Amino acid sequence: MSARRALRRRVPARKATYRDVLDAPPHMVAEIVKGALHTQPRPASRHALAGSSLGDELVSPFQKGRGGPGGWWIVDEPELHFGEDILVPDLAGWRRERMPDYPDTPYFTLAPDWVCEILSPSTRTFDLEEKRPIYAREGVGHLWFVDPAARTLEAFTLQDGAWTPAGSAREDEPVSLPPFQAVTFPLDALWP
Repeated sequence: MSARRALRRRVPARKATYRDVLDAPPHMVAEIVKGALHTQPRPASRHALAGSSLGDELVSPFQKGRGGPGGWWIVDEPELHFGEDILVPDLAGWRRERMPDYPDTPYFTLAPDWVCEILSPSTRTFDLEEKRPIYAREGVGHLWFVDPAARTLEAFTLQDGAWTPAGSAREDEPVSLPPFQAVTFPLDALWP
């Protein structure tokens, strides 16, 4: 092993900071987990369509109260700051009883009540293995994973600090899962 290579190993990596997130190219999503900066391109077309369509299914009944109970804020790609970790889920929702007024801030420090990650080949492992435990640690009550390639949705509820399956849907099956079981929509509304 060369002296130069040995020197590189002894020098600890610099912890990523919010400045690194701000300096990321605009076409990239930047997140920090365990002090490391993670960047990935903005979502591809099927991923983006699934996220937009899911937001469409949830915003009217749960945020606006049209055909549903209201009482939520539903947001696309919110930046979440949990201590040194910075995450950007595809969608997140806060019950208005916990966040009565929508903040005018660049990021959120209050953990959402619900998070949805749209899985893609480039983000699947990161979403499932790195981000999921942080959502549990922060007390996010509900977590959904939507997979456009497999045409599935898996829902989980946080119980005693661990994720418990709360239901699933595939292809064109009806979706009526916690915390949004007051309204039903067909899963194929998310696919082209």
